[in-house]
Amino acid sequence: MEIFAQNESQVRSYCRSFPVVFEKAEMSSMYTEDGKKYIDFFCGAGAVNYGHNNEIINESLIEYLRSKGIMHALDMHTKAKKDFIKCFKENILEPRNLDYKLMFCGPTGTNANEAALKIARKYTGRTNVFAFMGAFHGMTLGSLALTSSDFSREGAGVPLSNVTFMPFPFGFNKTFDTIEYMENILNDDHSGIEKPAAIFCETIQAEGGVIVADKEWLVRLRDLCTRHGILLVCDEVQVGCGRSGSFFSFERAGIVPDMVSLSKSISGCGLPMSLLLINPEIDCLRPGEHNGTFRGNQMAFVGAKRAIEYAIENHVYENVSAKEKIVTDFINERILPLDKTFEHRGIGLIHGIDFSNSSLEDACAKVAGECFKNGLIIERAGRKDDVLKIMPALTISDEMLIEGLEIIEKSIKNVFGF
Repeated sequence: MEIFAQNESQVRSYCRSFPVVFEKAEMSSMYTEDGKKYIDFFCGAGAVNYGHNNEIINESLIEYLRSKGIMHALDMHTKAKKDFIKCFKENILEPRNLDYKLMFCGPTGTNANEAALKIARKYTGRTNVFAFMGAFHGMTLGSLALTSSDFSREGAGVPLSNVTFMPFPFGFNKTFDTIEYMENILNDDHSGIEKPAAIFCETIQAEGGVIVADKEWLVRLRDLCTRHGILLVCDEVQVGCGRSGSFFSFERAGIVPDMVSLSKSISGCGLPMSLLLINPEIDCLRPGEHNGTFRGNQMAFVGAKRAIEYAIENHVYENVSAKEKIVTDFINERILPLDKTFEHRGIGLIHGIDFSNSSLEDACAKVAGECFKNGLIIERAGRKDDVLKIMPALTISDEMLIEGLEIIEKSIKNVFGF
């Protein structure tokens, strides 16, 4: 461990929560260099929805390498890109009656959101943007301006402007109507808030504490944007690619965003890739107006195509609902009864146990640490990191899913002394 402490920047973070040296991984298991096994409920922050080293997806990558396929091509035409576009259009967009242009951005989700910001502002001619309290959209300056966390924003070193934060339907009096609030702001010529170019929304706030917006609220948000000529951008970076039980998390509301940002699991294998889906009518950037050296990760295209095929062949997205029931039933029957202050939120295979009302100081941090001691990798989220975030691979077996949940139960009992 000393080599990392002596040579790596202080900015490293996850390794502080999981202070071991990992060497191998297979589907939902990770192994240290000394052979200890951990169940993975972290899923690379949502980057390996199909499991670590999925053999079916990996085989396509190995075959591509052996064929001497193009490894780097900027945004030039390649067979790997052509095959991915065809697969994505035929299997994801067309069955959902979605008509989007595909913009291949720099290799991280924040870059797709940066591109969406540019398009929204250029197309509408407006500079202000609405985002929501609890939002996380990335760590580069534009996306960071959309991110509400004080801790994240403090790293910018400059003012983060041209974004107005609106209440998300969480944490306020239940009679407070966030859509009506925005309506009043937009209709009031003395609100002092400029009409935005776009509203950026996570239909499920993951880093915000696993907060699921309901269908009706999302429908009303879409209607608000349409009536006021505001672009709706859905950030699917962490909750897309099947995490909610459908490929896009916004599908459950039957809405169509103007732009959709994807990254993390879109490559299917943990390789860097990001993608922005754009309503063709607003595709206004000139050639090269948003670019980057690695906006064409050829290996990621190969993995992404095979991942979609694999998911369809194995009914991966459809099976999420059955696994969701396992998680929900376990939490309701074996964890929530332990303490009346515990709360549960979630959908698909992203769930949170909220310890914010517990009388035990740093309860979530202690439970997460105990989980790691007991062989489970799990992350925290939400205000003050008080939410234990359950986010396994979509391909996890029922047996391993239950085993991981039992570790959470055991860890809670150990920490609280139940």
